Amino acid sequence: MATTETLRNWSGNYTFQAAEVHRPETVEQVQEVVAAARGGEAGRVRAIGTRHCFQDLADTTGGLVSLERLEPTIELDEAARTVTVSGGTRYGTLAEHLHARGWALHNLASLPHISVAGAVATATHGSGDTSANLATAVVGLELVGADGELRTLTRADADFPGAVVSLGALGVVVRLTLEVEPTYDVAQEVHTGLPWDAALANLDAVTSSADSVSLFVDWTGDAVQQVWRKSRVVPGERHELRTELFGAAPSPVKLHPLPGIDPVNCTDQLGVPGPWHDRLPHFRLRYTPSNGDELQSEYLVPREHAVGAIGALRGLSDRIAPLLQVSEIRTIGADDLWLSTAHGGPRIGLHFTWLQRQAEVEALLPAIEEALAPFEARPHWGKIFADTGRDLARLYPRMDHFRALVARSDPGGVFRGPFLERHVLLG
Repeated sequence: MATTETLRNWSGNYTFQAAEVHRPETVEQVQEVVAAARGGEAGRVRAIGTRHCFQDLADTTGGLVSLERLEPTIELDEAARTVTVSGGTRYGTLAEHLHARGWALHNLASLPHISVAGAVATATHGSGDTSANLATAVVGLELVGADGELRTLTRADADFPGAVVSLGALGVVVRLTLEVEPTYDVAQEVHTGLPWDAALANLDAVTSSADSVSLFVDWTGDAVQQVWRKSRVVPGERHELRTELFGAAPSPVKLHPLPGIDPVNCTDQLGVPGPWHDRLPHFRLRYTPSNGDELQSEYLVPREHAVGAIGALRGLSDRIAPLLQVSEIRTIGADDLWLSTAHGGPRIGLHFTWLQRQAEVEALLPAIEEALAPFEARPHWGKIFADTGRDLARLYPRMDHFRALVARSDPGGVFRGPFLERHVLLG
């Protein structure tokens, strides 16, 4: 049964324009909804999960297929070292389930509240020099295609690298199978006041000083405000605290990335080891994530351009700072997924958490993208960006292959939407 209602995204800055919302409870019901779609402006469908995108990526002129009521699936196969989950499952829920059984994922994003299918489809990532984005854990997926049929893809399929990070263009992903590994602990330490000169001169050493490292900055002044370091620890082993980090001192108290905000909703710090799923995210599952009242942008730059790109943004500090809550600099390992922002080489992520002043932020983004253009910056698919020249394709060597895959899989345009036509499929 479809309903007509007004849906907004997680931060409240975007209102969905779709004519109706479907909330299927079974895979068969998803198939029925998709099979009834006929393409064209009114006959399209798009899947939505936890609605954490900050623009119209998941929207359509037809109907939305919400995964929030889809029958829950978490099936652990210890022999194969995999877990199969329903697409709407939140990472935090999956992580708690795995940890209780002695297993873990290779990484998590800063928010555990996001859905597995949505994060995978948009190349959402965690942080770490050698940790590739969350989609790289996928070894198989099941999706409902444009004809309503259920299709299974694995790494043995030629289309697999194009189907994992698909932006929802190939169908509704109802189940995914992910690689798992034995559980581990993580110790999180925060250092403050890292001089910019030291940070840039020793950037590789800073980001490799732990398994996951994030630098929180406001682009003003002479220092990085906070450095969050997350180190893997074998359960039961003691973690040795780092007393100094290139001039930055360890914080004696727990901190929030945003100055003046109570850190109660942040994961534990001070170097005390704890379960991986309670340290790798910045924010705890049972609390409101991040600040909530915000906008987000992020640009992924080839690692070799990191210092130059950071310098370009520091040159815009007088325009960025008045609209900014905080920025985060983090690293991501390389992968071979066609539309992944880390396809072809390791990346450094330049993330912005903005004040919710959308018109002013949107007016600034073209200047940021112009400053980052020499460094081949790819915008995060799920966050706000400008792409005024509609030339994202040049940043993705396999974009033509992806477009051909979409044309074969969805010739009637059932899963098309304004965002895809504007930035990916181009009409």
